[in-house]
Amino acid sequence: MNPLPTTSSQIALDRATRRQWVAFAIAVLVLTLAALHAAGLYGRASALSGLEAQGRIDANLKVALLQAVLERPRALPFLLSRDRDVMEALADTDAARRSFLDRKLEELVAGTNAAVIYAIDGKGAAIAASNWREPTSFVGNDYSFRAYFSRAMAEGTAEHFALGSVSKRPGLYISHRIGPAAAPLGVIVVKMEFDQLERDWHETQRPSYVVDANHVVLITSIPSWRFMTTQPLPAESLAAIRESLQFGEAPLAPLPFDPVEGSLLLRAVQPGGGAETYLRIIAPVASTPWHFEYLVPARGAVDAGMREARLLALVAVGAVTLIAALWLRRRQTALADAARDQAAREELERRVIERTRDLSLARDHLQAEIADHRETETKLQAVQEDLVQANRLAILGQVAAGVAHEINQPLATIRAYADNAKVFLTRNRPEPAKENLDLIAGLTDRIAGITEDLKALARKGRTAAEPVVLQEVIDGAILLLRSRFTGRLERLIVAPLSEGLRVTGNRLRLEQVFINLFQNALEAVEDRADGRVTVSIAAGKSDVVVSVADNGPGLPADILASLFEPFNTSKEKGLGLGLVIAKDIVSDYGGRLEVETGERGATFRVHLRKADA
Repeated sequence: MNPLPTTSSQIALDRATRRQWVAFAIAVLVLTLAALHAAGLYGRASALSGLEAQGRIDANLKVALLQAVLERPRALPFLLSRDRDVMEALADTDAARRSFLDRKLEELVAGTNAAVIYAIDGKGAAIAASNWREPTSFVGNDYSFRAYFSRAMAEGTAEHFALGSVSKRPGLYISHRIGPAAAPLGVIVVKMEFDQLERDWHETQRPSYVVDANHVVLITSIPSWRFMTTQPLPAESLAAIRESLQFGEAPLAPLPFDPVEGSLLLRAVQPGGGAETYLRIIAPVASTPWHFEYLVPARGAVDAGMREARLLALVAVGAVTLIAALWLRRRQTALADAARDQAAREELERRVIERTRDLSLARDHLQAEIADHRETETKLQAVQEDLVQANRLAILGQVAAGVAHEINQPLATIRAYADNAKVFLTRNRPEPAKENLDLIAGLTDRIAGITEDLKALARKGRTAAEPVVLQEVIDGAILLLRSRFTGRLERLIVAPLSEGLRVTGNRLRLEQVFINLFQNALEAVEDRADGRVTVSIAAGKSDVVVSVADNGPGLPADILASLFEPFNTSKEKGLGLGLVIAKDIVSDYGGRLEVETGERGATFRVHLRKADA
């Protein structure tokens, strides 16, 4: 496409466009400078505010810790002032009493956070101390010049921070008068040192210190700042401190602070050289005339806050500039862009319509496929149900053979009871004959129950589960085996079980299970002189495990691999259906049948659901 020829109006438009861009650039420059200046002020103020808030939180935590440390030993002088040993040692000059008090105070120091505990008589001489064994023992020293002695004697109690005249270690002296104000015996003093607290403060890498009413640093995380002042001391205060020897020969020089502006920011010379700008946080220490001061490094945070604020300002100015530039550009190319945008919108609408139509067709196709899948799934479920029923009918013949196998045992027992009844009738003993006939009637009911299982299989059902007394099941199984194993049932040893223990199932069907297991176990030990079968019962919270173990030859590997398959047996006259039927019965009632075998015999475990669980 050939470009349009240049006209006078086009030239005028180009000149106006250039003027607009020049004015736009000047406005952007002025706006940028103003935004950077305002952002710097805001970032600095915001950073200082955030530092102050966080610093005050940290300072309050440190003050709380300091107060906790101070409160622990304050009760000790009060308690010792009423101690009989202390009073007697002060009232009596007996050396044995004072030696005993030395040892007692030594034991107290070992169990408390105090540095030293010592007793001073009414003249100011220490008569007993916990450090009596050390070269720097306080015993015998005169402390009448100490404020904590004179104030305690006058007021009853006193607290005084000073440098030790003997130990040369700073600490807080907490004292309490002993005896009445009219005739005091002396003063008990507990000295507390803050070495651990100062080490904890030092680990934070931020200067922390406590000043007294004269602005003298008492406790500090920077040892070189100890006994320096945050403000120059008046001459009279300095003279009084020198006279009392409170801080020894400390110079009491001002700290290397240079306030920047106001009372919060200051520049401090580091102990290793160099200066740092800090934000000073001041917090009072309750119950004392002290103040805690916390210096938070401010330069990095202020610089970062100013950089962040200026960066945000540049981003905002850039965004405004970009929006304005885009607006100017779009205004200048509005006509050309309008036509191009219109064509683009029409093309987009056309494509949206086509895409919507394609999606609608795809949706209809997908719904049709879903309907086909559901219909196929319904047909598949129906076919599966038919296959299950066909399978049940196919194995009906196997089950019939199994039922015949199970009926043989009751029939043999019926025959034995019938023969016995004839003998009893011949001997004119009707009562035993009647008992045998009752047993025969019961066995016929059992045969009816076994055949009923065959009907239940054909009807897609099973015998309903009910609570069954396990002892009755095992006794019934042993009763039916009595005629088959006459004279050999003593090999069957049944462990005693809890009376009334019940499981879920059907008595006749569960008897079938244990008849098969007991018979197989007894036949396995039939040729062994020491053969035995042990039946044990273990009742858990929700199930009962009946173990039938024999000391026979065990099961061959080829038989074990398909032990629970129909017609798999190691007996010459066996059908191989007993264990299959037993496993099916146990499974019907939510249990399982397991087997273990080895050279020492085989163990079958029947897991049954507990009826009360």
